[in-house]
Amino acid sequence: MDDPQPAPNAAAAPADTPPRRRRVRHIARNAALVVLGLLFTIWLVLFVTKGRFLKHPFETIVGRLTHREVKVAGDFQLYFAPLQIKFAAQGLSIANPAWASRPYLFRADALDSRIAPLSLLFGRRRFYWLDLTNGAVDLEWLPDHSGNTWTFSAKKGGKPLQFPVIDRASVTGTRVRYLDPRLRLLADLAVDPIRSADARIGDAVGVTGQGRLRATPFTVAARLLSPNQTVARGANRLELTAHAGANVIDVTGTLPSLAAIEGVPLQTRARGRDLSQLLGIIGVAIPRTRTYRLKAQLVQQGRDYRFTHLSGTFGDSDVAGALTVTNGDRLYLTSTLATRQLDIVDAAPFIGYNPDIVAAKGAAAAAAATGAAPERLLPDAALPVATMRRFDADLKWTIRTVRSRRVPISDVDVTLALKDGRLARSPLSFAMARGNVAADVVFDTRQRPAADSYDIRLAPTPLGKLLAGWGVAEAGTTGVVKGRIQLAGRGDSVHDSLASARGRMAFVLPSGSMWARNAQLSELDIGVFVQKMFQRELKEPVRINCGLVGFTVRDGVAAADPILIDTTKNVVTGRGGFSFRNETVDLAIRADGKKFSLFSGQSPVSIGGTFAHPSLNVISPQLLARAGAGLGLAVVATPLAGILAFVDVGDAKAAACGPVLAGADARAQRTTKGKPREDVGNGTPAKSGDGGETKAQRKKFLGIF
Repeated sequence: MDDPQPAPNAAAAPADTPPRRRRVRHIARNAALVVLGLLFTIWLVLFVTKGRFLKHPFETIVGRLTHREVKVAGDFQLYFAPLQIKFAAQGLSIANPAWASRPYLFRADALDSRIAPLSLLFGRRRFYWLDLTNGAVDLEWLPDHSGNTWTFSAKKGGKPLQFPVIDRASVTGTRVRYLDPRLRLLADLAVDPIRSADARIGDAVGVTGQGRLRATPFTVAARLLSPNQTVARGANRLELTAHAGANVIDVTGTLPSLAAIEGVPLQTRARGRDLSQLLGIIGVAIPRTRTYRLKAQLVQQGRDYRFTHLSGTFGDSDVAGALTVTNGDRLYLTSTLATRQLDIVDAAPFIGYNPDIVAAKGAAAAAAATGAAPERLLPDAALPVATMRRFDADLKWTIRTVRSRRVPISDVDVTLALKDGRLARSPLSFAMARGNVAADVVFDTRQRPAADSYDIRLAPTPLGKLLAGWGVAEAGTTGVVKGRIQLAGRGDSVHDSLASARGRMAFVLPSGSMWARNAQLSELDIGVFVQKMFQRELKEPVRINCGLVGFTVRDGVAAADPILIDTTKNVVTGRGGFSFRNETVDLAIRADGKKFSLFSGQSPVSIGGTFAHPSLNVISPQLLARAGAGLGLAVVATPLAGILAFVDVGDAKAAACGPVLAGADARAQRTTKGKPREDVGNGTPAKSGDGGETKAQRKKFLGIF
């Protein structure tokens, strides 16, 4: 019987595995040697030939990738030296897209560089060495910022400009042109020669040039410096000074690279003759100011330019806060400001005055400078209608105190909104003489001419504090005044809007007292007035029961409706009015005694002239007539008879205070016995002038009784 065959040994099956592995490793080694040999051959060929034969393929391939025409007019080199990429070209040019205003994005007489190979594939481009001679860079945005010249893409979209990291550089004769149609900014800059090593610029690099921002030309001088301690590769200290008109702007900061501006805090300082000229450069209209000095931190993020930690002065006033300018489809300005002390002269521009002229020559001269007629006080400066329609704004401004010689004003709170040409100062509030004023003022330039409205409310305010600058003593004065002005008109200036205004003005005096330091004109009793002039003090204050000074305004003419003040001794009434059109005043005020007075002129006092130069005439025709009658009686009779011409029998009808305190018009006024009053102005304007009453009414009122 045959012996059985031995079973195959399973463990011996892979006996040939080590030779197989050796064959695989041998193949891999040979392949690697072939690849290395091929790479070495390519390196050697490039090194020997300097890659000059790649000139035309380089122009074609790079042109296709960038969608631009790329040309090298002179020598060309592209090879590894030994592991860095050596790239050199003479007469290199890269075209701009067809929409650009200049044909070339980049041109240079000569460029020599060493490039980190992996940086072409990953991360930021890095140059170990860059030598650039007579380079010219043209950077331009599309008007809608959907593309720019340095973003190499067939699709829309513009990336921010980013320079490569450069370890060592030698740059001479370089110019940079930058155009942004949305900002309306054009800058043409020349870069001084650059020498740098290890991401540090040994000497300051200067940049000088000129340009135009909107319609304003400017010059700029800047320096790029290495900081004393380099905090990041390529970080440079920027110092820039720009001159635009009468304005000087200084900017300093540390840039992570030459073009890295976005998100970088920059310290800015600005000074000049008029802040409105500075903001006018970017198309923002504000009232003009006196000489200003401001500083702030600027951070640009996308379309927003944020100025924070803002502080400084304009004229004799201070300001602090924050401001943001958004450069979108419409320029948008938003700000929150605070002022500790505002000089009243610096507030003049808010109603159209030039503050420099106000400070030097007064309000009348400032009004004349706006085009107002001689002897006018209201400014005739037109609103910048075209500019107001180009930008929007929101402003909140608080002012602690206003420095004024006559009227104490504090705690001002202004909210301003400009939207599509509609300017609203609403609400506007402030404290005046321990009282409060609230106002809403609107100029709507969307209607032509502008539709303007004024709504001003005065809360109860102490007369002693309010009129302290006009001779009223605070001590002993307990009277208060409250009131409201509601007017609406059409016009592009304060004067025009008021000259066409219609509405009502009313100021109410509740019960109280008033003590005058200089002259007791409110009582208008000549005996008391003469006593006041010589003794310079009164024995007691004027006791007011109630009072109303009201005017009805039609087509810019205000007529008394009514003027009625009831005191313990007299009833003060008035007729006439004033005109916003020609700024004339024509008022007659008289006081009829309630009690018998042996020596009383009680003659109407005439207030005339203009807003700029009002006149007060105490010696009226009625008083002269009484004086003549008294003199005649003294001659033909006795001296005692002469006094009879000045006797007041005291028949004045006391006023019912209800309609007075309600601010009602003249038709609603009554005596204490309920009878209608016929001795007050009824709001009827003059037919032959702007004085507010007809000649017949004035003659009756001023006539001798």
